[in-house]
Amino acid sequence: MSDAAPTTASTGRRRWPKRATLLVQYLLLQPFIIVLCLVVLRIPPPEPSPRYLVTDFSLREHGVEQPVTLPHFTASRYTMNDPPLYSGRFTWPATWAGGEPQGAWSVLLPRFTNGVEVAINGVVILDSRRNPAANRPDRNAPEIAVIPASLLREGANDLTIRLFVWGPIRGFLDRLYVGPDAELRPSYDMRTLLFVTLPVVFSAWQAILAVILGIMWVMRRHEPAYGVLAAAMALGVAQAFLQTPLEDSAFSRLNAMLISAAPLESALVLTFALLFFGWKWPRYGWLIFAPGLVVAAAGLVGDATLSRDAFLLVGAPTVGLCLIALTVVAGHSVWRRQDAASVMLGCALTIVLTCWALDLLSVLQLVPSRRILLARLSYSAMLVAIGAALTWRFARALNQVDGFAASMVTLVREAEDKLKASFVREEERARAAALARERTRLMRDLHDGLGGQLVSIVALSERGNAGAGIGDAARAALKDLRLVIDSMDDIGGDLMLALGSWRERVTAQLRPHDIALVWRAVGPQGLPVHPELRPWHVIQIIRLLDEAVTNAVKHAGARRITVSIETSVDTQGIARGRITIEDDGKGFELATNGEAAAGQHAARGLRNMRSRAARCGAELELTSDAGGTRVRLTLPRRFPDSDAAAG
Repeated sequence: MSDAAPTTASTGRRRWPKRATLLVQYLLLQPFIIVLCLVVLRIPPPEPSPRYLVTDFSLREHGVEQPVTLPHFTASRYTMNDPPLYSGRFTWPATWAGGEPQGAWSVLLPRFTNGVEVAINGVVILDSRRNPAANRPDRNAPEIAVIPASLLREGANDLTIRLFVWGPIRGFLDRLYVGPDAELRPSYDMRTLLFVTLPVVFSAWQAILAVILGIMWVMRRHEPAYGVLAAAMALGVAQAFLQTPLEDSAFSRLNAMLISAAPLESALVLTFALLFFGWKWPRYGWLIFAPGLVVAAAGLVGDATLSRDAFLLVGAPTVGLCLIALTVVAGHSVWRRQDAASVMLGCALTIVLTCWALDLLSVLQLVPSRRILLARLSYSAMLVAIGAALTWRFARALNQVDGFAASMVTLVREAEDKLKASFVREEERARAAALARERTRLMRDLHDGLGGQLVSIVALSERGNAGAGIGDAARAALKDLRLVIDSMDDIGGDLMLALGSWRERVTAQLRPHDIALVWRAVGPQGLPVHPELRPWHVIQIIRLLDEAVTNAVKHAGARRITVSIETSVDTQGIARGRITIEDDGKGFELATNGEAAAGQHAARGLRNMRSRAARCGAELELTSDAGGTRVRLTLPRRFPDSDAAAG
């Protein structure tokens, strides 16, 4: 413990300068991004030639008429019933200086808030209110209208513009151009690409991101950050594609609420950042949704004026505060996590915050501006950063999975090698144990059989009784030795092979006594094969059969012994082998417990036979009457694995 603490402290001291260096680099990068944004935003959008510019107008507003120069801000925010009227003139030459006739002429309005109606010589040629998507105050949609040739007069022509303003900011009319359509159209197309097409593309990307995040949240419910961001993206898509309601309708209040839901979207994005970067959710964190809910309630239950005022006074500052909080969260994450996701999100937030500040200053007319609102367009930078951060995190997770898989492969290989070594050791131990068991079995079999015979031979020799007794004992010892040796042969679980050798020995044993051996095998197979059959099983079975034959020779006075081998099927459909030995001798009387009624030697022999059968898991059935004795051995379904298991 004492060694670990200094190691941890030294590691922390080494990390601190690295963190500080990265944070300083990150903080120095932000002013550079701000300056770069200001430089880029000062570049004016593409405009036509200044010779087609019309800037001098006469403005009639609230019954007062005065000369103005475009661009111009109106005096009020709500002038739908009595809109400001701009009156001016432009000169249309019927032919060019070379005498060629003029082509089509158009009127280009690069920027206005909120709606315009353009008339040439008293005839309306453009009304932007027919295109509600162009009337959103947060958009910079341009308008162009081709002037019918029948309306143009050679020389001076009247141009009037009615500006419809419904808030939440004061009306604005940018400088406009009147000239050949071929000269004005490229500028209009470029502005449409920048301020109409690109926002639609980014909104589509936002919709795709919402779907992807929604799927991720459904599949990973334990990570609510994805669900929160999916809700924010879906809300942003609704804001982007909904139209500003100009009149009361069934969905006008809902549209107003969704369009002004930017504070809710900002609060959701802030919540995502807190969860994504591992912040602990604050106790009163739900308060960040309160301003957005106030603005939404104003749009849902109030009129259009209340909704717009609530957004201007509550919603816009809330968006800025959320952006500042997001910047703080990203900076803290750069300090703590030191990852690319934090840096990318922080830089994107700096871009959005800069554009938001410029838009706010422009709306308040604190800085000279052409009223080009860029906060919504710059929001795409944050979308790209979020997408890149999620992709980076996904790629890092894949790398971690790959690394984990590689480490697991290494660990599995090491474990496999250890298991192989352990298996070899266990195999060696098992082989040694098997040899020891086999050695013990052989010693026991030799002791039980050959040992007893040798003791008899020694005893007979010491008493000096030579002749038949010693010869019989020697032959019995030789027979037992052959039995032990034969049991060691690999018979592959086929007991018929061992019975074949036993048949030869029994035939030789019965021949001197003039006893006939009848061998009867029922069926071509005889007995079923038992793969688990071991040599000690074979010895027990052969000795049991030897005991039955010996009893028939010595005690029954039989002239014929019949050995029947068959396979029977029990009630469960399982085949079991059966060996039956019958003689035609005089038989003997059995007690009620199945033992011999008289004769200690006979009783001991029957007990040995039953013991051998039990050790092999077999069933022994013994019957005897005046017509002879029958010994039936029914083999088990499966032989026991060890002698101890068999009893």
